[in-house]
Amino acid sequence: QLQLVESGGGLVQPGGSLRLSCAASGFTLDYYAVGWFRQAPGKEREGVSCMTRSGGSTNYVDSVKGRFTMSRDAAKKTVYLQMNSLKPEDTGVYYCAAAPLSCQTEFSSWGQGTQVTVSS
Repeated sequence: QLQLVESGGGLVQPGGSLRLSCAASGFTLDYYAVGWFRQAPGKEREGVSCMTRSGGSTNYVDSVKGRFTMSRDAAKKTVYLQMNSLKPEDTGVYYCAAAPLSCQTEFSSWGQGTQVTVSS
């Protein structure tokens, strides 16, 4: 059974950093694209970043480019989202999800989410 568990969220001041983790079980990262999504209060969920199955490339939404970095540790079956220079508008629940084909196909497995709050 595919399972994803996020961790690492919390309260941070503007300009601060957080690293989110997404631990996978029941599947191999090599066969799935993994994405990070977020949902702010009263807003629709949006894609933040996505890493291809091979881990060879990652794309980011424009609002986080240069500040967020996605990486993975295949041995630990964990994907990370390093978030630097955080802004209040980065506040939301962050989810990781896996897609069996590519970043452009349906994400079929989701984690439960972790709250990120950027506030002074």
